Amino acid sequence: MAEAQTLPDYPRGLTFEHVWAALMETRARQEKDAREMKESLEESRKEFNKQIGRFTNLFGEITEHMIAPKLREKFSELGLDFPSANSNTSVNDRVNNIFLEIDVKLENGDKVMLVEVKTKLTIERINSHIERLEKMRKYANLHGDKRTFLGAVAGVVVTDEARNYALNQGFYLIEPSGESFNITSPHGKPKEW
Repeated sequence: MAEAQTLPDYPRGLTFEHVWAALMETRARQEKDAREMKESLEESRKEFNKQIGRFTNLFGEITEHMIAPKLREKFSELGLDFPSANSNTSVNDRVNNIFLEIDVKLENGDKVMLVEVKTKLTIERINSHIERLEKMRKYANLHGDKRTFLGAVAGVVVTDEARNYALNQGFYLIEPSGESFNITSPHGKPKEW
């Protein structure tokens, strides 16, 4: 014969409404905890991205400082004399809405070389440098600067695709070589802005 099933003994006075209210309270606490955890994870992700950005910028600055001091000498070997060199210059022309940053700017009386320095050189970054040179040309025209603008891109990591693209766009290409670096002239005539 089967044994009789016994039901749990609930305390007297406990109603469905009490149980329901307790479940809803537990659910609200869990939802609040889940929101707080999501916010905490989002903050952690933002902080992680900020730290990675700082590291990448630092690595880029190191690359820039390794290349910049010798650029004038290396370009001189290619027949381009630039007595003036400036790092980290910018144009902030609010009137004409022209804003740009230049990693290294080499100048003489006739020419200005804008050099973009990246840890990893990509086609997208090369295209951004083309836009930068177009903005610089516009800014120069507005201010009576008739000098010719040339472009160069530097990268520690450069794929064959990015290398060929840069050279075909009329840029000088700066790449590490042992304890120094080499500058490759563009395919054909250097592009002038």
